[in-house]
Amino acid sequence: MFTRLFRLAAVGLTAVACLAAPPAFAASRIKDVVEFEGVRENMLTGAGLVVGLNGTGDTLRNSPQTRQAMEAMLERLGNNVRDANLNAKNVAMVMVTARLPAFAAAGSPVDVSVSAAGDAKSLLGGTLLVTSLVGADGQVYAVAQGTVQTGSVSAGGASGSAVLKGVPTAGRIAGGALVERETGFQLASMSQMRMTLRNPDFTTATRIAQAVNTRYPGSAAVENPTIVTLKPPAGQNMVGFVTAVENLPIEVDSPAKLVIDEVAGVVVMDENVRISTVAIAQGNLTISVQENPRISQPAPFSQGQTAVEPASTVSVEEEKGRKLIMLKDGASLASLVNGLNALGVTPRDMISILQAIKAAGALQADIEVM
Repeated sequence: MFTRLFRLAAVGLTAVACLAAPPAFAASRIKDVVEFEGVRENMLTGAGLVVGLNGTGDTLRNSPQTRQAMEAMLERLGNNVRDANLNAKNVAMVMVTARLPAFAAAGSPVDVSVSAAGDAKSLLGGTLLVTSLVGADGQVYAVAQGTVQTGSVSAGGASGSAVLKGVPTAGRIAGGALVERETGFQLASMSQMRMTLRNPDFTTATRIAQAVNTRYPGSAAVENPTIVTLKPPAGQNMVGFVTAVENLPIEVDSPAKLVIDEVAGVVVMDENVRISTVAIAQGNLTISVQENPRISQPAPFSQGQTAVEPASTVSVEEEKGRKLIMLKDGASLASLVNGLNALGVTPRDMISILQAIKAAGALQADIEVM
């Protein structure tokens, strides 16, 4: 005998968690909500060779780019191998990437990432040869070299069985590149600077300008919900002005938003979420189907065959005691959560309820489904 249990919920899925966002008007520093123009990282990339691999490198017959790079490198060192039958498996072509920090000075170390570009099986134990890293403008800004650390573990047996943990074809070199060229961004000589809000908002941009102008009258202007322009007062350079401005406290505002992660069953909402007059009911229906097969045995010498006859028992159970919850116009987040908790809903049930309330036009917030 076996049982199949079907649970049909009027709304909802299964519970995981329900989170409430921190207050939208908590005091923050300007530096925590904006990006300053020009103060950013720059992407660098390059192609190089990793040598010293234990037979896990590129197959030169299948990787012409590795062969050509190896021949070119050896020629620069005074060795002509153009007509040689190269068949080594201890060399791999790789792509090298790095982030050049803002205001990085020449000689500063930079971490680099190394990824196989051919059919190499592992970069474990290899050494990256000198590789130039160029920016979007085609100029060389750093040079990388060093031992690749993959952080992977692999083991194999004579029978061919193997265990692999991690990704052996990608690794990092801590401080593996040295900056050779500076970006040349002269902050001190700038006459004005633009601040870009990470979360564009008219109210927040206006509050930033007001906070700056209160301290330095006429120094800030709002261009749009994203950009606030700064001009240092007479007799002060941009570096000192930005240092003082970035630590000014402001109150950050944002539109009411409800974020739903349906996969994890997580609901996040801020305190500005409001609900118009709405009634909510939630109930559960359980249908149980039990199979009790019976064996039919023929009489002796009847030439009959033993047969299995299906026998099913179906029952329906509906949960009682659930009430209709009424939320008045302008109900807050606390009222909404308390009302849903009074119904005993799970977070996944809450997701479906909130989506239904939004569809009814009673939820005054944007819904973002992840």
